[in-house]
Amino acid sequence: MALSATEEQLMQLLWKQERAFMKDLIEAYPDPKPATTTIATLLKRMQDKNFVDYTQYGRSREYFPLVKKTDYFSKHVNGLIKNFFNDSASQFASFFTQETDLSEKELEELRGIIDNQLKKRKQ
Repeated sequence: MALSATEEQLMQLLWKQERAFMKDLIEAYPDPKPATTTIATLLKRMQDKNFVDYTQYGRSREYFPLVKKTDYFSKHVNGLIKNFFNDSASQFASFFTQETDLSEKELEELRGIIDNQLKKRKQ
C-alpha cells in the first residue's frame, strides 16, 4: 500500500526522528503547522496501512516507523521503472540522465557508483 502525499510528508519527519511523540512531529513541520487532529488522523491511517505503530506511555503515544525509508523508496523506484519505462532500468537511466540537469561531475559520480556495483557482483 502506498502513502498519500501528506502521509509521506509526515513519514519523512518520523523517519528523520526515528521515534517521536505527536508534539515533536508537529514541531518539525514548517509554518503554518497542521492541526493536532490532522496529524492524529494521518497517524491513524498510516497505522492502518502498517507503516507506523506506537508505544503507549500513560496518555501519550510515541510513534515509530515499521517500514524503512530505503524499502519504501525502493518499491517506488521499481514501480516507476515498471510502469513508466516498460520495466527497463536502461530506459529509466537514459531518461534520467538526459532529462535532468546533471553536471559532468554528477554523471561521473553515477558512473563510479555503477562501476562499484559491477565490481561487487563479479566478486
